[in-house]
Amino acid sequence: MNRPDDYLNADYSVSSWLLTTDHKRIAILYLLSITLFFFVGGAAAVLFRLELMTPPGDLVGPETYNKLFTMHGVVMVFLFLIPSIPAVLGNFLLPMMIGARDLAFPKLNLLSWYLFILGSAVATTAILMGGLDTGWTFYTPYSTMFAHTNVVTGVLGVFIVGFSSILTGLNFIVTTHKMRAPGLTWFRLPLFVWALYATSLIQVLATPVLGITLLLLVAERGLGIGIFDPAIGGDPLLFQHLFWFYSHPAVYIMILPGMGVVSEIITCFSRKRIFGYPFIAFSSLAIAALGFLVWGHHMFVSGQSAYAGMVFSILSFLVAIPSAIKVFNWTATLYRGSISWQTPMLYALGFIGLFTLGGMTGLVLATLAVDIHVHDTYFVVAHFHYIMVGGMVMAYLGGIHFWWPKMTGKLYSEWWGRVSAAVIFIGFNLTFFPQFVLGYLGMPRRYHAYPDEFQVLNVLSTAGASILGAGYLLPFVYLLLSLKYGRDAGRNPWQATGLEWRTPSPPPTENFARVPEVREEAYAYGAEEAP
Repeated sequence: MNRPDDYLNADYSVSSWLLTTDHKRIAILYLLSITLFFFVGGAAAVLFRLELMTPPGDLVGPETYNKLFTMHGVVMVFLFLIPSIPAVLGNFLLPMMIGARDLAFPKLNLLSWYLFILGSAVATTAILMGGLDTGWTFYTPYSTMFAHTNVVTGVLGVFIVGFSSILTGLNFIVTTHKMRAPGLTWFRLPLFVWALYATSLIQVLATPVLGITLLLLVAERGLGIGIFDPAIGGDPLLFQHLFWFYSHPAVYIMILPGMGVVSEIITCFSRKRIFGYPFIAFSSLAIAALGFLVWGHHMFVSGQSAYAGMVFSILSFLVAIPSAIKVFNWTATLYRGSISWQTPMLYALGFIGLFTLGGMTGLVLATLAVDIHVHDTYFVVAHFHYIMVGGMVMAYLGGIHFWWPKMTGKLYSEWWGRVSAAVIFIGFNLTFFPQFVLGYLGMPRRYHAYPDEFQVLNVLSTAGASILGAGYLLPFVYLLLSLKYGRDAGRNPWQATGLEWRTPSPPPTENFARVPEVREEAYAYGAEEAP
């Protein structure tokens, strides 16, 4: 039975939500915010995919096309992908998973959401004022010398959002170190907590570099200071070094929490102890550390030293090892498990397949000779989306479905959940696999017109995007309907381990009546146990 003081029902007034310091309510505020931006970024993608159905630029002109893919990239990367799992699932679950009643700094947590909203509003203002056309990477010298769009406003929006990311990471690090329940040692922590911890280290260490880089861009554009512009003594390659020093670790800000979610789901629906727990835990830290050393593989054709290119190529192969360790351990966990094909499990398995393909094509791009051929083609677009959309978004949806009963106290339609997972998987592959072929054949990205011989593959990609869009709308509909029509979930509908499943659904404001004590390992499943 739900407690009357659960976080959803305690007080419905707007002020109680906007001034809350309850980590669960702040997670819901993030959920609502980033869902809005997900559909905004998706709408831009729909428009430019429709443009690419035919070879000539007959739907929108080149300037509008540039603004559309820039809006898609900025919104999806900075306002959805980076904050989604840490800000929503991390905020909601981290204190409960470690037996705490809230995060270490509740007011700082609320401030991080307000900073996210403020930065998002500034970035959205740049879009409404006519947009920007630099791409989400804001590459110089174009962004400082030639672009006549709202570059400064958009950059400042991203700069403000970065502070939200830093505060969230700092809060998670302190909470994990100082607020674990008695008996909850580091090697009894859920793997999702390990993933959040590694992600938080990247957020705190890498995001300030992006902030400084964007401020330098604004200073050069507004004050004429020669930093990146070669005409006034700057170096345009300096921007790429600084930007990718943040942005490649940022890939792991997006994907590491998803790996943590998949670890939780795989072991639950296999009814087995996770295989190789310490290897999965330490591989998260290894990814976080090695992620800072591979930024140069984005610059193989930039004119950097061939020797530097060889070093970055080797390091890029090396960073694949801890990711492969996770995949092998998930596969070993599935082996001879009592597998239950619930919706979260389908999303987790989809993640493994799509992330593996994305990772393998990453090794292709880490190879110097091949990267020169496919650089700045649709091969890179496909690789990025297999990791970010096929991987991270599948994990995010898997996590939302896994913990939705805990968040709301309601069960969704399992049948519709399975349909949505299948539709998204099919639509995604139809959208992005043809782009590997397009890239190999030499179609460059960021072009609104292309030769006739590429039309068939582009039509396939656009058709897949329509299926993918329908697949994303399905969970939005049936999860909302479950709030009114769903059956009561009970405390633990999946019979999962973990402290969060010991609380009522939805949890009370303080999470636990008294601080729990942990006396067993993280995943004490019996191999013979049925869900």
